Amino acid sequence: MSLMQIAEPGQSQKPHQKKFAAGIDLGTTHSLVAIVRSGEAIVLADHTEQKLLPSVVHYPLVGAPIVGKAAYDMAVSDPQNTIASVKRMMGRGIEDVTHLGAQSPYRFTDKRDGMPELITNQGIVSPVQVSAEILRCLSCRSKQALGAELDGVVITVPAYFDDAQRQATRDAAKIVGLNVLRLINEPTAAALAYGLDSAKEQVIAIFDLGGGTFDISILRLHKGIFEVLATGGDSALGGDDFDREVASWLLARCHDRKSSGGDNLDPQVQRYLFNQARSIKEQLSSVDSVQVELDFTAKSNASIKWSGTFLRTDFESMISGFVKRTLMSCRRTLKDAEIDIEEIGEVIMVGGSTRVPLVREKVAEYFQCEPMVSINPDEVVAIGAALQADILIGNRPDSEMLLLDVLPLSLGIETMGGLVEKIIPRNTPIPVSRAQDFTTYQDGQTAMKLHVVQGDRELVADCRSLAEFKLSGIPAMVAGAAHIRVTFQVDADGLLSVTAMEQSTEVESHIVVKPSYGLTDDDIISMINDSMQHAEDDVHQRRLKEQQVEAKRLIEATRAALADNGSDLLTEAEQGALNDALAELELTRLKDDYLAIKNQLDELNKQSEFFASKRMNISINEALVGSTIDELAASSRPTRQTQD
Repeated sequence: MSLMQIAEPGQSQKPHQKKFAAGIDLGTTHSLVAIVRSGEAIVLADHTEQKLLPSVVHYPLVGAPIVGKAAYDMAVSDPQNTIASVKRMMGRGIEDVTHLGAQSPYRFTDKRDGMPELITNQGIVSPVQVSAEILRCLSCRSKQALGAELDGVVITVPAYFDDAQRQATRDAAKIVGLNVLRLINEPTAAALAYGLDSAKEQVIAIFDLGGGTFDISILRLHKGIFEVLATGGDSALGGDDFDREVASWLLARCHDRKSSGGDNLDPQVQRYLFNQARSIKEQLSSVDSVQVELDFTAKSNASIKWSGTFLRTDFESMISGFVKRTLMSCRRTLKDAEIDIEEIGEVIMVGGSTRVPLVREKVAEYFQCEPMVSINPDEVVAIGAALQADILIGNRPDSEMLLLDVLPLSLGIETMGGLVEKIIPRNTPIPVSRAQDFTTYQDGQTAMKLHVVQGDRELVADCRSLAEFKLSGIPAMVAGAAHIRVTFQVDADGLLSVTAMEQSTEVESHIVVKPSYGLTDDDIISMINDSMQHAEDDVHQRRLKEQQVEAKRLIEATRAALADNGSDLLTEAEQGALNDALAELELTRLKDDYLAIKNQLDELNKQSEFFASKRMNISINEALVGSTIDELAASSRPTRQTQD
């Protein structure tokens, strides 16, 4: 008799077999990869014992792209073919990144779908391809350490990365053949690294200031559950901005500004200045002053020369505005989370830029407690990602840890009048699925266009369009009779899919929202701020639009009824009065006057009440002919109407 091999559903047939997973922190300035070995998460180093991989890719004339320190060293000699801080370009449109042209040496070109691309020695490359080269290098590092191929990875992203930026990160991993188990937010990974998942119930703040992004997240931890109460951040704010301030200060003190290229700075001079600025910034984290010697001549003969002392006090004066912006974001996020500062139990510092003494000082002062810095702020995110990867790959089946991240902005659908009906509100924990019923606007409508939007304003024009798709095959019915259920699903990575189904026929249409590029962090924060600042005006605009839509609906319905049997049921005088009320409402509907439209609607309803009752009596009599009480059934109608 042959034996059957048995395994638990979804489990490996060799449960004792260890799988290999890694956590990757794909950073703006540096990237890292970590694994769990003997129950402990460790960050992997290269052959020179360097753990930090500079997030820089150089494209030579011949040969494979060069990644890391060797690429960084070529940034001055060949800046246009050496791409740094590519994370700031991920998932963005050409118009979002071309402003970097004044601050970077890159040559951008536009692609048909709106994605930005860079011109290099090896042709045109996208930010996704550049990121893929960094991931490829980290993947090779982990394979060498493990002696085996990776079964899966967890990649961290800023909490404020939107759908397009997260998808771009997944695409970069796909290019190099990595199996992405999950994208997790960097603040959540930091909390995991500190082992807070097993700590007592508490509220913690994750202050994440990296090379190119700033995130602030408020988490509640209880019995292994990580619940993100709120997230915030600031646009492309980080160490790169500190470097630019220092570089500008240095440039202003050069003896001969003209020789350095004037306002159109030579790319080599520009990269040299940025590298010097970064070195000065890093030194000032441990000393009070740095002696600076600038002496550089580019291939174009543009040159800079200056020597002097750079004081920490000068540096702190330059960056104080940036630090204040981070604290403003903290204040907004605490308000969103409905948490007082006194309730914060711990503050975790993440990102290399949190080494700046002024940053630590101001954060401690604001939160009224000393922040946690016992784990290297550069490594803490990669360590947390590795711990999560080890769980997801199945090496720790007894783990009870659960991650509950949140949506940064509300998701909804356009309804008549250009209004937004929010399906999933901002700061809802993910993964999540929400459904809502809609109906048709016109008689005989057999198709419906669904417009998915993101944002917290009341009007579609003030939100961001994510996708449009069409539901066809709706049975021809009177307006309002169809039942269309629209379902929004957001997975654990924060990626959205939308389904629309007509209930009686089960005709269905589906779309995975994958825009070609996404919102900048600035856009997200601006949208949240706008939703707060314009809340009163938005409510007024929504009421106005709803009245205008209702007026149009009532005008069309009344005119159709008059054409059907108005002459049979009404006298000429009654028809004339009703037509006058319709004409008056038609004129009033075009005005931006909510009360005037409402009053005219009430007037038309009064004028048509007698006519409506007569029509209803006729309909009831027709429906009752030949029917028993048991055969009569009431049906409910959805109330929201989408565009046709």
